[in-house]
Amino acid sequence: MSDGRSAAPGGLALVESLVNTLDIESGADALGTADGRARFGLTEDEAEGARELRESLRVALLAHAGHPPHARVTPLGDLLASAPLRVTVDPADGSAALAPTDADALHSRVAAAVAQSLVDGTWARLKACEAETCHWAYYDRSPAGRGRWCSMQVCGARAKMRRYRAK
Repeated sequence: MSDGRSAAPGGLALVESLVNTLDIESGADALGTADGRARFGLTEDEAEGARELRESLRVALLAHAGHPPHARVTPLGDLLASAPLRVTVDPADGSAALAPTDADALHSRVAAAVAQSLVDGTWARLKACEAETCHWAYYDRSPAGRGRWCSMQVCGARAKMRRYRAK
């Protein structure tokens, strides 16, 4: 969905972008196209692994929002365990960061983004929309961190209308 929200900060933009390659409502999967795969540096042979990673990320983001998994998936930790990271230190200011050992591998780039977001304290703010026909990833910028929908104008309005009609 998305209502024009700005992208998640830092490396989480990669995670958000990957999760949002599937439009659950229409079934359109950007990883099924050459252009969609090119955005992530993937070959056609790597697309299935990227889909598995995408859905494991979606389960984690649903958990951040307090929602149950949408499907049975390989646990995210298992998928990222084989993605080695290395510590880099900037000689100019001494700042340290985690970087993927293989910058071309999507799993490694995602692992580095998750690790850095843990350090930054932003990982739990990346969530998946609670609407079952959406589950779009979004960065929750609400003051209390209690956002539930990717778009208040679309998914939020639909949920509120359903509740109203049920009364």
